[in-house]
Amino acid sequence: MDDFSAVLMFILLALFFILLGQSMYRKSQGKAKLPPSPPGLPIIGHFHLLGPLPHRAFHDISQRHGPLLHLSFGSKSCVLVSSPEIARECLKTNDASFLNHPRKTNLAYVTYDGADIFMAPYGPFWKFMRKLFITRLLSPTTLHHHSPVRAQELNFFLHCLLKKADLGEEVNVGEEVALLAYNIVTTMAFRKRCADVKSEGSQLIQVVKELVELGGKFNLADMGWLFKKLDLQGYRKLLKSVRSKYDVIIERIIKEHEESRRKKKDMQKDDEAEAEGDLLDILLDIYEDPNSEIRLTRENIKAFFLNIFGAGTDTSSLTVTWALAELMNHPDIMKKAKKEIDSVVGKGRLVEESDIPNLPYVESIVKETFRLHPTGTIISRQATQECKVNGYVIPAKTSLIVNVWSIGRDPEYWEYPLEFRPERFMTDEGRSEMSLKAQNFELLVFGAGRRMCPGVSLATKVVPTALAAMIQCFEWKLAHEGEVDMEEKPGLGLPRANPLLCIAVPRSLPFLKL
Repeated sequence: MDDFSAVLMFILLALFFILLGQSMYRKSQGKAKLPPSPPGLPIIGHFHLLGPLPHRAFHDISQRHGPLLHLSFGSKSCVLVSSPEIARECLKTNDASFLNHPRKTNLAYVTYDGADIFMAPYGPFWKFMRKLFITRLLSPTTLHHHSPVRAQELNFFLHCLLKKADLGEEVNVGEEVALLAYNIVTTMAFRKRCADVKSEGSQLIQVVKELVELGGKFNLADMGWLFKKLDLQGYRKLLKSVRSKYDVIIERIIKEHEESRRKKKDMQKDDEAEAEGDLLDILLDIYEDPNSEIRLTRENIKAFFLNIFGAGTDTSSLTVTWALAELMNHPDIMKKAKKEIDSVVGKGRLVEESDIPNLPYVESIVKETFRLHPTGTIISRQATQECKVNGYVIPAKTSLIVNVWSIGRDPEYWEYPLEFRPERFMTDEGRSEMSLKAQNFELLVFGAGRRMCPGVSLATKVVPTALAAMIQCFEWKLAHEGEVDMEEKPGLGLPRANPLLCIAVPRSLPFLKL
């Protein structure tokens, strides 16, 4: 037998055993009442139904076949949910059954094999980290402590916009707002701004961008079977290279912090404000504490910062950019927002985070942006045990896919669902209704249940304040004629297909007085 015949025989035998395994799996599940499933293909299952934008592909599948479906991708079994009631049943009623995220090959490598809070399996470590997030890292006290940092970065951001306005230069809104978000996070994290292109912070952010992009890429290894051991897309070498760069930079930052802490101890400083420190100081306190409930490793600290960089910056910058794009296409809504800000804040001072509760229309604009352009288009979980959802059996290890993008467009819950209407969140008394913290499953912005995103408190401060400041201080005009396009492109966080290029015209400049 020649080499070609041997390879062909191997492939045919592999296909035979795969098809046999599929058949045996279906028979083993025959007694279980699984959710309905659209027609699939041998081996790949429903993989052929996906496109470059999975949330849109899943939406189309649900429109044709229903809000609760059983899908398969290779050897992986999944359940697709596209309605608020079923999402509530999965993420609240059956919260104990969906406490883990499904393992993704690229994301697992990026997060040091689940050393972070996002990918870590539910258990003592995850509970400890969750508590740490809520009570210290992103607690109200910590966020208040860092409020001057956020105010200062907002001021720098507005000065940058003013400089471009004076020169008549185009503003790439997405890039500028992303830089604001990165500066806020890196300054809160370890007192380093990434605005200076020569700074270590700038290098770090560039590497983080690459890691986040790689983490969101689909890897054929996640389909199981023959693909699991192969690296057909060449991700292993690339992931190793980029993460090595991140290791070098973040390790240097950690060592600088450790040296600075040693010097402070030697000088026996006892300054309460300094003791609070930055986010890295909080983590190093636990890392160095032999009596800590959970001993953190170097990898835990590195993975944590990838979490906060990846989720904390994209959520803020993309939402502000989508919101401004919508406002430019709806000048009547922009006019109402300006009127509210001028009435509540005035023109003599810059809008602050503390003003946001008194700006319900601005809050409603943010909520409507999250509804139409959710930065987390899909919530992914994995069943840790067999459970029942909507009368159907969901076997253990089944992946759960909740299509947040589709739920935000459900005509049963949203009148004129494809139109940008902030007024839908306003009451007759002028208040902004509906929380972003998962009480309302029609608006699942930050997830729900025990694994809800812990960064919601930071995002709900940064996003509306930055947007309100941009509306207060500048008029925004397109750099070209026509409307702003609303096309999306593949990637984590629902990025825009085309950059939002605008001309900023000074309107009111209270930040110059600061």
